[in-house]
Amino acid sequence: MNCYRINDIFYSLQGEGRNTGRAAVFIRFAGCNLRCSFCDTEFDSYREMSGEEIMKAISAYESRFVVLTGGEPTLQVDEAFVDMLHRHGYEVAMESNGTHQAPKNLDWLTVSPKGGSLPLPLHKEDRRPDEIKIVFTSAEDFERVYAPLFLEGLGEALLYLQPCDTGDAARNRQIVAACVDYIKRRPQWRLSLQTHKLIDIE
Repeated sequence: MNCYRINDIFYSLQGEGRNTGRAAVFIRFAGCNLRCSFCDTEFDSYREMSGEEIMKAISAYESRFVVLTGGEPTLQVDEAFVDMLHRHGYEVAMESNGTHQAPKNLDWLTVSPKGGSLPLPLHKEDRRPDEIKIVFTSAEDFERVYAPLFLEGLGEALLYLQPCDTGDAARNRQIVAACVDYIKRRPQWRLSLQTHKLIDIE
């Protein structure tokens, strides 16, 4: 029986991207292959759980929308794990940094490249992202690091810019203003705010 390194399982509202506001069960997998300076998640600690234990834990909650997050969930999650959730009636979303292939049978895939990491080259048979979410610090950084490199071959993915939370209120206001201005000039992008932080929920 497979065991998974689980940092946390909790029930909240999705705070980012197209599914903002939906009640969701979050399964946070431990471990990540990146170390981003702005990361606000403690994901190194974990307990080992079997698939059966995970199903028992998430069945306590009302929503049948589950979000696989981390850390980096593609380091552990495969199609068999997603199939298990589907058999129990769950809609399955994943949040990934895009550096490893995601299971093809996901219902929704968010790819959020971090710290200059680039998503894997996508082939026709790969699971393509439904949305791309970039942490935005400035127009200059975005244009230099991301804009020229990852937009080809994404199909119909929704494109989101998310202002970076630096922990400094004055700096955050500057970043939000710059992000809004950039989207007004590049309207293929949409604004994604971390609404869970704005309303102070997990």
